[in-house]
Amino acid sequence: MDSMKTDTVSDILARRASQVQRGGSRAAVLGYNDGLVSVLCIVIAVAAAGGDTKTVLTAGLAGLLAGAISMAAGEWVSVKAQVELFQGILSDLRLVIKRDRQLLVNNLSARLSELGVGKKDSARAAKDVAESDDNLLTVYSAQVLGVNKDELGSPWYAAVSSFVLFTIGSILPLIAWFVGLDGGKAIVMAIILTIFGGLFVGGFTAHSSGKNIYYGAIRQLIIIVIAAGATYGIGSLFGVAIG
Repeated sequence: MDSMKTDTVSDILARRASQVQRGGSRAAVLGYNDGLVSVLCIVIAVAAAGGDTKTVLTAGLAGLLAGAISMAAGEWVSVKAQVELFQGILSDLRLVIKRDRQLLVNNLSARLSELGVGKKDSARAAKDVAESDDNLLTVYSAQVLGVNKDELGSPWYAAVSSFVLFTIGSILPLIAWFVGLDGGKAIVMAIILTIFGGLFVGGFTAHSSGKNIYYGAIRQLIIIVIAAGATYGIGSLFGVAIG
């Protein structure tokens, strides 16, 4: 029973690590958070400047669409570049395996020793691994270079995650105007809904990373309050209706 529980926990951790490595978790958190904050800033700035419901929704939806596409494109390019850089490293490593295998064996043995394996066992293990080019590439890249060749990242996974979560995050600040509120009431409701959304993502991220939930939630709250206050002030300075 204990073994089954251990295996289950191990599988869960492996999936979480894989998701992080592929870039999906980072893209999702960034997308959701950016959707919350950026669209909130847009709608309260427009509302504070005197924009009516139609104007606020138009600006907010435009910000949602533009932001979601921009975030998805940015994540795709970022992760694609990361994958290509890792592939370049692995390609060079393959050349080194052909030209100077013993250097890699020595480095791997030294790395295993640093991890607490005895010197004799480290040397023997490194030698055994080096009997196969593929095994040497896999183990050396993971243990010495910190690159898992099977989890270099997924540009499309990151892009879709970012697009979907940005859209979800963006909807919260717009709900007040969707239900027919306007003016100060709509702004207050938008800020409250965004705060709840921010507290959730801040707490969830902190919990997932093993940190204090309250710290993560409060940190996110401070970011939202500062952003909302700044954009409301900017919108108020213009003080004219848009439309």
